[in-house]
Amino acid sequence: MSRPWYSSYPKSVPHEIAIPHYSLYELLAKTAEKYPEQKAVIDGTREITYAELQDKVDRLATSLKKRGFRKGDRMAIMLPNSIEYIMTYFTIHRLGGTVCQVNPMYQPRELDYILQNSGAKWFVSFEEQWAKLNEIEQREDLIVISADLKSGYPNHLYKWLDEEDEIVQPEAIDPQEDVALLQYTGGTTGRSKGVVLTHTNLIMNVTQSVTFQQDVLQIPGEVMVGSSPLFHIAGIVNLNQAVLTGAVYLAVRRVQIDDMMSLIRKYRPTIFSGVPTLYIALLNHPELKSDDLKSFKVCASGTAALPMEVISGMEEKTGAQVISSFGMSEALITHRTPPGRVHKLGSIGVPLPGTDAKIVDIATGKKELPIGESGEMVLKGPQVTSQYWNNAEETNHALRDGWLYTGDLARMDEDGYFFIVGRKKDMIIASGYNIYPDEVEEVLYQHPAVAEACAFGVPHPYRGETVKTIIIPKNGAQVTKEEIVDWCNERLARYKVPTLIEFRDELPKSAVGKVLRRVLVEEERTKNPTVHSR
Repeated sequence: MSRPWYSSYPKSVPHEIAIPHYSLYELLAKTAEKYPEQKAVIDGTREITYAELQDKVDRLATSLKKRGFRKGDRMAIMLPNSIEYIMTYFTIHRLGGTVCQVNPMYQPRELDYILQNSGAKWFVSFEEQWAKLNEIEQREDLIVISADLKSGYPNHLYKWLDEEDEIVQPEAIDPQEDVALLQYTGGTTGRSKGVVLTHTNLIMNVTQSVTFQQDVLQIPGEVMVGSSPLFHIAGIVNLNQAVLTGAVYLAVRRVQIDDMMSLIRKYRPTIFSGVPTLYIALLNHPELKSDDLKSFKVCASGTAALPMEVISGMEEKTGAQVISSFGMSEALITHRTPPGRVHKLGSIGVPLPGTDAKIVDIATGKKELPIGESGEMVLKGPQVTSQYWNNAEETNHALRDGWLYTGDLARMDEDGYFFIVGRKKDMIIASGYNIYPDEVEEVLYQHPAVAEACAFGVPHPYRGETVKTIIIPKNGAQVTKEEIVDWCNERLARYKVPTLIEFRDELPKSAVGKVLRRVLVEEERTKNPTVHSR
């Protein structure tokens, strides 16, 4: 197949990368051997070096093994970004176990589903989460562990650490076969599914990312803002990159914009990644000073395309290039803007080394479409999952002939840059015309009074669907529905112009700050099954 993106690679970046053959625990051990005194994690007032982190992992692994943890066991981690999460994560990998990701915001029903679906035998969290366990039917064999700094509970991480002196040998790992992570999808296409990720999937992906950015990274010495939750795949990729490069990982337990600004001013981070809403909040912070963001060397964004105004604003405030990327639970990070190359508006960048991507027709998924045409993006690479956990039906639907069908609608240009134009399920069909919400939102973001926007389709008796937008105005800005319509009429084909406009104070968002379009769609259809044009 043709790979025009190679022409957009920096000269130092190879087209292919040999697959590393080591485990996630060995990732930590290698860095601890090279840079033992380098700070690994800063969590509030606590700091830990790579040597200290490995020592805690080794002793905790010994304690867990003595208490019955065996290779292949699954442990559910329900923790925020913290030393406790990172320590437990690498401990499980040292023992050949599997991490089951649990969002700390999950309620009992969601928690119960993951525990049942994964078959997790072990569960670790802060004790404040245990009320949720009391509301579900726990299996008798579930071993609950406290991660609190101080606790009288017998199954306590720090109690076990303090008791342990001898160290058992690491478990033998087959990186390509042993399951390191069950990453549960957000459930946007139905019931949440457990994505199976091996050590090789995760190690290969972080190797791809670091190789792609090698011209701009200092190893060791970078300081990374850990704002993406570690229970989310973006957070895990960031953590693994920090460890591979010997960087300092700043654990952000909860994103509060004032706290984030204080963190940036104190530690002067060099690597920052976040969703568009976080960048918008930083740029609009009322106390932002001219040099606050000057320490940034790499600014990465994913989950949705950054508006041009945000890109230019961040590049002006930081002096760094803003990098767009694309990733998903099933494939980790697959695309990035090439460092030092042009940032094409709306693009997710080009495929990483060793990653293949193509656009296929929506109807059959078999015909590869030419450059410039929109269709479904499919992916192939050593970072792509091989299956969903105990779900052959969904596996066979998403993975066909070696390709992962993403459900994302995209196009590729002559330089190998990819552009997401929407989700198959999000595409609006009005009077037979295909309308991509991202295109409408991009125009809305250009309006000087619009801080955030979300476009989606709602039922219409004549057109089938029509476009509705929810708009969050900037602080102090005054704007009317008529002004928004006039703005869109000058920049969009008539059939794409929103016919329903609503102003709000906030939008529903996921744990990583991604706007949840599906929540708005369901809300609209529940309250008003048939919506008429304005």
